[in-house]
Amino acid sequence: MLAEAHLSAIIQSSDDAIISKRLDGTVISWNPGATRIFGFTEEEMVGQSIRKVIPHDRQDEEDDILARIGRGERVRSFETIRQRKDGSSLRVSLTVSPILDPDGRIVGASKIARDVTERHAAEEALKETGLKFRMLADNISQLAWIAAPDGGLTWYNKRWYDYTGTQFQQMRGWGWEAVHHPDHLDRVREHFSICIASGTEWEDTFPLRGADGAYRWFLSRAKPIRDDAGEIIHWFGTNTDVTELLEKEEQIRVLLMEVNHRSKNMLSVVQALARRSGGGDASFLERFEKRLASLSANQDLLVRRGWATIPMEELVDAQLAILGRESRGLVKTCGPAVDLSPRSAEIIGMALHELATNALKYGALSKSGGEVWLSWEVTAADRFVVEWRETGGPTVVPPNASGFGTTLIRHIPSRSLKAEVVLDYAPEGLLWRLDCDAKVARSLVS
Repeated sequence: MLAEAHLSAIIQSSDDAIISKRLDGTVISWNPGATRIFGFTEEEMVGQSIRKVIPHDRQDEEDDILARIGRGERVRSFETIRQRKDGSSLRVSLTVSPILDPDGRIVGASKIARDVTERHAAEEALKETGLKFRMLADNISQLAWIAAPDGGLTWYNKRWYDYTGTQFQQMRGWGWEAVHHPDHLDRVREHFSICIASGTEWEDTFPLRGADGAYRWFLSRAKPIRDDAGEIIHWFGTNTDVTELLEKEEQIRVLLMEVNHRSKNMLSVVQALARRSGGGDASFLERFEKRLASLSANQDLLVRRGWATIPMEELVDAQLAILGRESRGLVKTCGPAVDLSPRSAEIIGMALHELATNALKYGALSKSGGEVWLSWEVTAADRFVVEWRETGGPTVVPPNASGFGTTLIRHIPSRSLKAEVVLDYAPEGLLWRLDCDAKVARSLVS
C-alpha cells in the first residue's frame, strides 16, 4: 500500500502528462500534468478518446502507436505535434509502453508526454543562428578561422579551403604553417605566439600559398574572445587579401619617385635660370638656392611618407638638417607626436627653414653661447601651437623692411593656416609663435 501511495504521489505531482488508455485509445487516467499541458481536465478526458489531443493530419500516428503496443513494443522518445484544448499546437516528446494484466496480456498503454515546445524553439533558433553564421562565414571575402586559447586552429571557413586547397585534418592545430612562405614563417610564428601568450590582439602581413602554388599577400588579424570571467576561450581571426593593394601602393611609390625626380630637375632648371639672371648678387642666389633646398627636403619627406600625413618631429629634423651637426645640437626640440597634412607641413617647414637660416646668419646660432628652443603642443582647446625662441645671441635689431623671408614666416602661415602668428624682435632674442586650429593643421589640403 505504501508503494502504491508513493507511486500515486509521483504521478500526481509530475510536470509531465502521465496518461493510461485502453487499446482502442479510450483514456483511463489523466494526471494534473496532462491538464497543465493539454488544457483538458480529468473529467473532460477520462472515458474519451486520446485522439481529441491529436491533430487531424496526425491521426495515423495514433494508429501506428496502438498497433505497436498491441505487438508488445515500446515507443521511446517520439517527438510530434499535439493540440491543446484551445486549438493551439505544441510539440511533445512521447514515451508509450504496454500495460499487462496479471496473466501477461496487453490490455492498454501508458503514455508519458513531455512539453518540448520551448526546447524545440531554442534548438531551431540555435540551428538558424548556426545556419546564418555558416552563411556569413563562408561568403565573406576574407579567409576566417577560430583558434583555441593556446592558438591551435579549430575551425576554418569555406574560403580558406577554397583558397588553400587543403582539408581540416591538414590544417588543424598549427597545420596552417604548411601554407606559409618559408621566408616569413619564423617571424609570423614568433609574433603570433607572443600575442597568444600575452592575450593581446594580433596583426601581421605575410604571403600564403594558394591551391595553384602561387603566393598572395594577406593582412591578418585576430582578437581574443573572452568569457564573463575575462578568460580567453577562443581566438577569432581573418586573413584579407591585400596583394592588389600592395601592388598599387608600389606603383604609386614608383610614380611619386618619378614625379619627385622630375620636379627636382625642374628646380635645378629654375636654379640655373636664377644664377644666370641674378646679376651677380651672390647673397640673393644663396638665399634662393637654400629655399629651393627646403622645398626639396619637404618633397623628399612627402614622397617617403607616400604623400600622407607628416609627423612634426620628422619635419623638424628635415628642415634643421641645413644647420650641420654642431649648430643643430644647439636647437632644443620638444613636443608630442603630431601628424600634419602635406600642405601644412610644407608651410610650417618653409617657415622653420627660414628661421633656422636667419638664426645661423644673424641670430642665436651666429655666435658662441646662443641657443634655440623649438617646441610644439596641442592645447586643451585643440589648438596647434609652435614656438621658436632664441636666447644668448647678439642683440636683436628689428629689420627696416619686410622681405620675402617675412612673408614665409608670418604672412603665408597666417593666411593659409588661418593662424595667429607672433614675430617679436625682442633685444634678448627673436620669438616666433604660430597658433592655429589643430584640425586645420591636420586636414588642410592644397
